[in-house]
Amino acid sequence: MSNDAQAQAGTAEGQGPVEISPDVARQLQEKREELFEEFEIRDKFPSDVLAEARERTDGVHEEIQDEIDDRRDLRDLTTWTTDPVDAQDFDDAISIEEHEETYTLWVHIADVSHYVHPGSEMWDEAVKRGNTVYLPSYTIHMLPPTLAETVCSLVPNEDRLAHTVEMEIDKENLSFEEIDIYKSVIESDERLTYTQCETRLDDEDLPLHEECALVFELADQMHEQRKEDGSLVLNPRRDRAHTIIEECMLKANKAVTHELMWGRGVEAMYRVHPQPTPDQWDKALREIMELDGVSIPSASFDDPRKAVNAALEDSPPRALNKIQRAVLKVMPRAKYMNDPFGGHHALNFDIYGHFTSPIRRLSDLINHWIVHENDVPEDLIELCDRASDRQKDAETAERLYKQFLEEVHLDPYAVNNRGLRTVDEDGDVVNEEGLPPETVDLRED
Repeated sequence: MSNDAQAQAGTAEGQGPVEISPDVARQLQEKREELFEEFEIRDKFPSDVLAEARERTDGVHEEIQDEIDDRRDLRDLTTWTTDPVDAQDFDDAISIEEHEETYTLWVHIADVSHYVHPGSEMWDEAVKRGNTVYLPSYTIHMLPPTLAETVCSLVPNEDRLAHTVEMEIDKENLSFEEIDIYKSVIESDERLTYTQCETRLDDEDLPLHEECALVFELADQMHEQRKEDGSLVLNPRRDRAHTIIEECMLKANKAVTHELMWGRGVEAMYRVHPQPTPDQWDKALREIMELDGVSIPSASFDDPRKAVNAALEDSPPRALNKIQRAVLKVMPRAKYMNDPFGGHHALNFDIYGHFTSPIRRLSDLINHWIVHENDVPEDLIELCDRASDRQKDAETAERLYKQFLEEVHLDPYAVNNRGLRTVDEDGDVVNEEGLPPETVDLRED
């Protein structure tokens, strides 16, 4: 077996889908339907919503041409996307330039609010759904894929409408020198997978090598600064490609909500994360210190978040999930509020909100609308409560579904990463469920 073949065999794609019998497939379907009813999860889109989505995908090129004069034309700016190999839609792209004392980082987000806005059928449906729900090998979308995977997908070599966050970042302290948020037209040069991004970082002769290396230089500094400042990093062993996307999206989200709060003084859908009580933190840290092979340096005890970061970085791989669980058990649930008071404890940001995933989160979609309109929906408080409740329901449904997978002797992690294939007694494939888009369970970007 070649080295490439051996490497591929070790990946989820190389192992192929998890195989199940028709009887188990039926049990999984029944469990999903039970959870959908219990948590009011809307698995199917109403016909009028689907019709509107189809209508909004007609005449795409003509509509974009008509928009160019009213937007910033960034089509000559080197731009690319980086997503999982199985991603169906590409809703964020990045560009970067280096100057003597600053970096200019552009984060381009699909302009979903151009197509989905108050008064539209898709907006009303998105409010009812609240977010995309990710079950292992089964995804319930917030927006019709008809729209999300076409005009809202920043595919390469096609003009696309975007909402761009342009940030001038000081090289010395990584602070914002300038923030500009505007509607744009972009053309992505290439769609990279995470693996391809890693390859571009290593090979100087490949396209986008310099850009990927430059943005990783910045992202790595931002990551280290976050940890030093006390941001909780529950998943420390990410590769360079994931670090790039995570840090760039966090920076863009932070830029938008700082601009809304300090630049404009408007309400928005802020992400507020209360801190655990001292007793709760003590309980979590004691549980972590009792794990085999895990220790916490005494110098980090002044901040429990730094203590957890230190434990995660130095712990054996087998302890990673146990440390994460110990922390998540005592962490209050983050929620959406129209006032950022209290900040985001886990990230250690005084102001934070979501902007970079309007295809899968109602909060981001609403913040897009607020940024562009410089106004807030009359029912913003109700929308904050709705988004918080729907996220809680989605997470509970996901947890219960994973428990059920274990009850029928399936590994939720394997199913989540490899998909499912239903095979009958003769070995014939009855049905195959593709891989879901990458879930984000420990990230706030």
